[in-house]
Amino acid sequence: MKNTPFTHKHIALGAKMAPFAGYNMPISYSGINDEHATVRKAAGVFDVSHMGEFMLKGPGALELIQRITTNDASKLVAGKAQYSCLTNEQGGIIDDLLIYCIEEGAVYMIVVNASNIEKDWNWFVQHNTGNVEMHNISEKTCLLAVQGPSATKILQPLTSMDVLNLKYYTFVRGEFAGVKNVVISATGYTGAGGVEIYFEDKDGAADKIWDAIFVAGGPQGLKPIGLGARDTLRLEMGYCLYGNDIDDTTSPLEAGLGWITKFAKPDFTAKDILQQQKEAGVTRKLTGFEMVDKGIPRHGYEICDADGNAIGYVTSGTQSPSLGKAIGLGYVQTAHADIDSTIYIKVRDKQLTAKVVKLPFS
Repeated sequence: MKNTPFTHKHIALGAKMAPFAGYNMPISYSGINDEHATVRKAAGVFDVSHMGEFMLKGPGALELIQRITTNDASKLVAGKAQYSCLTNEQGGIIDDLLIYCIEEGAVYMIVVNASNIEKDWNWFVQHNTGNVEMHNISEKTCLLAVQGPSATKILQPLTSMDVLNLKYYTFVRGEFAGVKNVVISATGYTGAGGVEIYFEDKDGAADKIWDAIFVAGGPQGLKPIGLGARDTLRLEMGYCLYGNDIDDTTSPLEAGLGWITKFAKPDFTAKDILQQQKEAGVTRKLTGFEMVDKGIPRHGYEICDADGNAIGYVTSGTQSPSLGKAIGLGYVQTAHADIDSTIYIKVRDKQLTAKVVKLPFS
C-alpha cells in the first residue's frame, strides 16, 4: 500500500486511515458530519495526492486528446481547464477526467482517478499514433484541494497569484508559500468553492505548503478533511464518482453527461454509438432521489416500481449532513425517471418509498 507525502501528517493528527485505490488514505478526522459542515461553512483541506496526472506534449497532443475524449478540447486556451471523459469502443466510460491546457495546442495536463491510472495511461499509449511526448507524473505530483467559502481568502496571502478572483475551470501558475511552479485551479468537487493546488514534492515542498496553509487558515476554522466527507459533499451536488455512478458499462448520455459529449467535433471513440443513443433516447438514466420512508440507500440496492418489478439500482447513497435526509443516485428506467416520480428502494425484504428529485439536491 502506497503513502502520499502527507500520510505522516494524517496519522499525527489522529485520522482514521483506510486503503483507497492502493493508497493509505484518511477517511475522517473529527467525524464525517463535522468535516462536511466545516467545508460548507468555512474551509477544509483534502489530500488527494493519490489522483493521477499525465503530461502530453507536442504538436499532436491536442489531436490525441480529441480522438479519445468526448468533450471538445479545441476550445481550450492556456489557463483553462475542462471536464471530459474517455469512452471505450462500446460507449462505456473508461474514466472521467480533467484536461488542463498549459500551452494551447501543444502542452496539456490530464488528471485522472486514482484507481484508473494504469488503465488510462495504457489507453493513451495505445492511441498515441502521432508520437506525442507523454509523461506519467502521478508519483511525483502532490495535490491538495482546499474547499469551502473561506478557502481563497485563506490562501491569497500565501501567493502573488490572484486566487481570490479565479474563475471556475481556470488555473494559474506561479509561486505559492515559497514553492515555485505551483498550479492552482478552480474545478471543485464539493460545490462549496475553493481551489486545487498541484506541485512536485521536492526539497520539502509538501510539508512547507501543508504547514503554511494551516498556519494561515487555522485561526479561520480551516480543518483537515477525509475522503468520507468528500463523498457526502460531492453526492449532495449530484457529482459522479467513478466506480459507483459511472464505469465501463455506463455511457455519458445515460449518466447525464451529454453536456460533455460534443458531436459537432471530428470523430472520437464510439461517437457513432453515442450518436445513436442520442437519437433513439437512452433506456435508463442516472437519477437523483430522496427517501420518503426512513432508510438509507446503499450502492447496489435494487430500485423497483410499485408492483415490485426491478427498474434499476442504487449507485450512491447517504444520509445528507447538510439536508438532514437520506439521498441517493441510481440508474432508473427512463419511464420512471421524471422529477417527482415515486420509486421504491429494496432494503432487505422491504420496499421503501423514494421520490425522484432534481439535482443538485436541496
